[in-house]
Amino acid sequence: RLSFRLPQLLDIHQVPKVFREDGIISGYRHPQSSALDCLLSSFQMNNETLNIWTHFLPTWYFLWRFSILCSTLNFLTDSYTWPLLVYMLLVCVYPFTSSCAHTFSTMSPESRHICYFFDYGALSLYSLGCAISYGHYIIPDSWVNSWLQQNFVIIGVGNSLFCTSLSCYSRLGSCFCVCRFLEHRFPKWSKFLRTGAFVLPFLFDSVPLFYRVLLRCGGVCSPADALSSHCYHLLFAFLTCFLFTSHLPERLAPGRFDYFGHSHQLFHVSAVVGTHFQMEAVITDMMSRKAALVARGVLPSFLGTVGALLLSLLLNLSIIGAFSALLLWKRCCQKRQ
Repeated sequence: RLSFRLPQLLDIHQVPKVFREDGIISGYRHPQSSALDCLLSSFQMNNETLNIWTHFLPTWYFLWRFSILCSTLNFLTDSYTWPLLVYMLLVCVYPFTSSCAHTFSTMSPESRHICYFFDYGALSLYSLGCAISYGHYIIPDSWVNSWLQQNFVIIGVGNSLFCTSLSCYSRLGSCFCVCRFLEHRFPKWSKFLRTGAFVLPFLFDSVPLFYRVLLRCGGVCSPADALSSHCYHLLFAFLTCFLFTSHLPERLAPGRFDYFGHSHQLFHVSAVVGTHFQMEAVITDMMSRKAALVARGVLPSFLGTVGALLLSLLLNLSIIGAFSALLLWKRCCQKRQ
């Protein structure tokens, strides 16, 4: 007869420092869990359960929306839809990668870092998807065919590489000596670097949107159909950043929000809701502005859309591979000492 037991949960003093979270006292999984234990733990209430499901379930929602678009748009031959294709692919990838990272992050300290390296890589690619879609569909009329639009995707690729490199560095620390991880030695500085790594691409991607929102607020231009959804997305983006950095509410009452309502769960929910509004806004802009943009010669190229994604994917995987190899090398050196 097949039987199994759910993994035992631990308190904060029973797990190494690398696994501890601010304000979370109980509900930790074993730091040397097997892959099966990690999978089973997603069906057991612990302090990571809702982190897993708040990104796994939205993945299926985004896949459903993507399937509807595939049935109504010609992604194969209509080059105008290629920025949306890249964006939708990455909207589906980033929450799934995050869910997997939270699921398997307790197999070992090394696996925890590597899982989150991939999580950061997926988020940086998502920022590239935003840059590609914004540079083609969201760009203000007065910026069409400008230097900024012509180089928007190239800068987006650079931002994605910067994002992955800096966020991975924020966990690993010095690349030139065997020492304790930066996250262990200077947790606040590590958090600051990681936050900056994601804020910079967001701010750059949103420059065309900020311009359109300010024009609307000043009454200079008539509001587009998508602008209200864009504003909701910006609202949830700022809320997401606040939740990620503040560790509220668990910082105010440690132990009270170990299983329900801690900041990382709320951060996930806010990010997904914001992405929903962003997706609807991008689709609306893409549909409503097609005639005007095509008339002005704004036809995306394969190299500037799918090609940019493939190149960035290859380079980001190389960065993740380099940091992962360095992590394992440092661990081997520490064991020899």
